[in-house]
This record gives sequence, structure tokens and C-alpha cells, in this order.
Amino acid sequence: MGLQERQMIRDLSEKTLPEREKEITEICGGAAKYEVDWDSLANDAEGLRFLDNLSCHRLNMALRSISLDPMGKEALRDGLKTVKLRNVKSKEEMKMEFKNGVLEMHCAYALRTDGMFNDMEIYKTLMGGL
Repeated sequence: MGLQERQMIRDLSEKTLPEREKEITEICGGAAKYEVDWDSLANDAEGLRFLDNLSCHRLNMALRSISLDPMGKEALRDGLKTVKLRNVKSKEEMKMEFKNGVLEMHCAYALRTDGMFNDMEIYKTLMGGL
């Protein structure tokens, strides 16, 4: 892992993800923590560059849609506890599931929008597990 990747991981860990966790609390009324498999991103500056937009931003958009309804907001508050992110190399390796309060997303971040789950896919996955 080079200096650039280490700096990007530091910035994501210390600034971006804590801000995104605060947004989740504001949207849902309850806290959820991010857990990132940093090893899967260790040598992927391109993937690190797109992690926030392709996962965190998209997740917040889906959460806002569910939280429009008070019952949805309550379900998210009580149901979403952890968001696990992992980088994969190809679309074939991508997966997403939500169970036991954990939303797990394996995205191919370096593929940019070709390697992400869109807001509606995230919405449907969350709704299926709430």
C-alpha cells in the first residue's frame, strides 16, 4: 500500500465515514456504524476515490426514501446497526445482503458506476430485511 492509499484511508476513516454515520443518525433516528474491509482497498486508489459516492451516498439516498414514512424511519432506527463495505475486482463478485441489522455490500469500486448498487437496489434490499 502506497502513501496515496494510506492518506485516502485516513481521510475516509477520520472524516468522511464519521460524517456519513452522523447523516445516518439524522435520517433514521438511530446510529449505524460503518465497517470497511480496508485490506480489500489497500492497493486500489481508484476504488478508494469512489467508495463514498458509490456506497455511502447511495445508501443515504435509499434511507431517505424509506424514512419518508414514520413507520419506515422507526424500522430503520431499530433495524439497521452496521454497514459493512468490501471492495471486489469484478461485477461477478458483487453482492449485497441485509440481515440481523447488518447491510453488507461488496462493490467493485474501481469500476465506478458499473461496480455499484443503485439507490433502488439498496432500497429493495433494506425493505426486504426490515
